[in-house]
Amino acid sequence: MAKLTVKDVDLKGKKVLVRVDFNVPLKDGVITNDNRITAALPTIKYILEQGGRAVLFSHLGRVKEEADKAGKSLAPVAKALSEKLGQEVVFTGTTRGAELENAINALKDGEILLVENTRFEDIDGKKESKNDAELGKYWASLGDGIFVNDAFGTAHRAHASNVGISANVDKAVAGFLLENEIAYIKEAVEAPVRPFVAILGGSKVSDKIGVIENLLEKADKVIIGGGMTYTFYKAQGIEIGNSLVEEDKLDIAKALLEKANGKLILPTDSKEANAFVDYTEVKDTDGEAVDAGFLGLDIGPKSIAKFDKELEGAKTVVWNGPMGVFENPDFQAGTIGVMDSIVKQPGVKSIIGGGDSAAAAINLGYADKFSWISTGGGASMELLEGKVLPGLDSLTEK
Repeated sequence: MAKLTVKDVDLKGKKVLVRVDFNVPLKDGVITNDNRITAALPTIKYILEQGGRAVLFSHLGRVKEEADKAGKSLAPVAKALSEKLGQEVVFTGTTRGAELENAINALKDGEILLVENTRFEDIDGKKESKNDAELGKYWASLGDGIFVNDAFGTAHRAHASNVGISANVDKAVAGFLLENEIAYIKEAVEAPVRPFVAILGGSKVSDKIGVIENLLEKADKVIIGGGMTYTFYKAQGIEIGNSLVEEDKLDIAKALLEKANGKLILPTDSKEANAFVDYTEVKDTDGEAVDAGFLGLDIGPKSIAKFDKELEGAKTVVWNGPMGVFENPDFQAGTIGVMDSIVKQPGVKSIIGGGDSAAAAINLGYADKFSWISTGGGASMELLEGKVLPGLDSLTEK
């Protein structure tokens, strides 16, 4: 990539500011999924091994008012990170002030400190989320002129803890995770080994209009699944029963089908139920049409076979969005079928674009079968859409 990386700067003896993505799920103060902590370890360990003094920044959840701080402290993350690194992680529970500054200045080479949740600065005027100039300058002053951005999950946002710090340091560089995210996703879309097949699922067409338009130009095929199938169906006059539909996006769906010239591949059947919850009947549709009183909650067996055929020989596959309500075992078959079809292709470069797709792969035991699973849902979506990510754009050019 054309940006400096952590390997391009001298870290020894420097207080190195690092933006990580420790926005992990917590339940009663216990981390239920530590994948994002694990993903940040290579960059953190490298900085410490090079004799740097790592000062980590991360947000955790959304914080709008004082009451929102409950359960949003990064203290459990500091403990988990300490266990993974096998060394103390200093944590003061503050985002600014003398206590934080003194703790940072007391760090020795190879030591590490985690700043409290950056979103705590949003309580009084959204200083973090709105990239407050004073806050970005203050946080930058805590280091020695080097900032490492390794938080792909927030790279599509201009916040004080990424863009704000970048604007006030000598060198802003990419960490290993950010570097890999960009390499896998952006290069897969911009310079794919062909055939290149994109698979898009999820509930809403509106969430993925720009992505579909961009991928129709870049990919050889774009396979559609999930709830947005039924907006495309209705746009063609196909009966959808009680299935999810975006009535105000029917014209857009119709236009996308016309623009696609056959590159947009839709399911040919569904697994339908007579209710979303507390259903009493689940069955496969005979064809595309969903029965009256039913709603489609997964692609059906004919669609699984069809998509398997469409994926034959694919060398690059980018997948974003499950094929159905995968959290429910009754509606997992489509998502599992598509994952099976992807990973069995010889020599395929397979990339999952974060979000629910990543959760599906991890929860269903497929994580180690893909080439790359993105840590950022929104950021990966914007990369797939061809947008410039502020968190990446603000880094120093090589």
